[in-house]
Amino acid sequence: MKDKEIIEAVLFAAGGAVDIQTFAKVVSKPVKAIKPVIQELMEEYSTRESGMEIIDLDGRYVMQVKPKYTDLVSPVAPKELRAPILRTLSMIAYHQPVVQSDLVDMRGNSVYDHIRELKERGFIEAVPHGRTKLLQTTSLFADYFGLKSNDPESIKKKIVELSRQQGGSEGLDRWLGRRFVGFTPMYSSLADLCGIKDYKIINAYDPTEEELESLADIFKMVISKGYQEKVSRNYDGEIIEVSSTTFGDIIDAIKALESVSDPDRANESIELIEDLRERYVSKALVISKKVRPATDMIARIVSDLRLGVSTEGYVIAPDYGTSSEGVNISEGADILVPTHSKVEGDIVDRVCKKYDAIIDGLKKLEK
Repeated sequence: MKDKEIIEAVLFAAGGAVDIQTFAKVVSKPVKAIKPVIQELMEEYSTRESGMEIIDLDGRYVMQVKPKYTDLVSPVAPKELRAPILRTLSMIAYHQPVVQSDLVDMRGNSVYDHIRELKERGFIEAVPHGRTKLLQTTSLFADYFGLKSNDPESIKKKIVELSRQQGGSEGLDRWLGRRFVGFTPMYSSLADLCGIKDYKIINAYDPTEEELESLADIFKMVISKGYQEKVSRNYDGEIIEVSSTTFGDIIDAIKALESVSDPDRANESIELIEDLRERYVSKALVISKKVRPATDMIARIVSDLRLGVSTEGYVIAPDYGTSSEGVNISEGADILVPTHSKVEGDIVDRVCKKYDAIIDGLKKLEK
C-alpha cells in the first residue's frame, strides 16, 4: 500500500483533525518522511475537480467538504447536533468564557440539558466559578468546525470574518445556528407576501417551552409594535416591530424584511397592495360627509382614505370597547371598525375589512 493512499484513508475515516504523529505511527515512518506526502496529497485535492479539500490546522490535518458545497450537502449530512444545542454551543464559543447562569438567563432552563450533552460530547468544559461555572470550548470544538486554534479571540475573529462573508450581522446569526425568520401568528401571512421560505410561526409574547426552543433558531422575529420589551425577555435576536392598521403599514413591513425576501415576490405584493389602496380611495371619493376619528388608529385609516374630518362629523371608533385608560371608546360611535382580535384572515384581508367597515358604514348613514 502506498503511504499517500493510507494517509488519505486515515483522513477520510477520522472524520476530524489528525495530527502528524498519528500518521507517522499508522504508516510506520518518521514525521519528516510523512510531511511531504501530506503536502502532495493536499496539492492534488486543491488542483483537481473535487468536492473535498484537505486543510492544515497548524500541524493537524482534516478532510472536509469544500465550503461552496456545504449548503448543498447539508440536507443529507448527519444531523449530529440539534439546532437549539448548536445555538447554545455557538453562543458559548462567541462569548467565552461565559458564566453558565448568564447563559441560562439568555436562553432559558433548557440550556442545562444542552450543556450536559455538549460536555459529554467533549465540545465544552466547565470550570467552577463561585456558585456557578465558566463555560468555554475545547480543542475538539476547533477540530469539529475546522478552526486552526481554540483560542477564544481567534474563534471570535473567525466568526466575525464568516459573518462578513455571509452577509453582515445576518451572516453571523446564521453561523450561530439561527436559520429562520420568526412570525407571530397574526403576521404569518407576511412570509408569503415576502416570498420567505425558511420561517417559523411562534407566539413570542408568551412562548411555551417548545416555542422557547424554536426561538433559538430565529435570527429575525416579527412582532406587533409595542411588544419589544416583552419579547426580548425570551429572545436575544433582531426584533422587527410592524403594524397592520393601513395598507401603508403592510408595505412598510414588507420593506423591513427586504434583506431576507424574494425581490420579485415582494415587489409583486407591494404593487398588489398599492392597487388595493387606490381602489378604496376611489370608493371613498363619492362620500361627502365628514368624520370624527375616536383614536389615532382610526385617524390613520381616515387619512389614508382621504376622508374629510370635522368635530361635527360621524364618530368612527374601534370595536374593542374600553381603552387601557378605562375609557369606553366604542360607546356612542356611529361606525365601529373591527380590530384584529375580531377579524379573521391574513393581514391584507384584515386591513380590507377595516376599510370596508368605514366606507360601507358611511354609505348607509348617507342614505
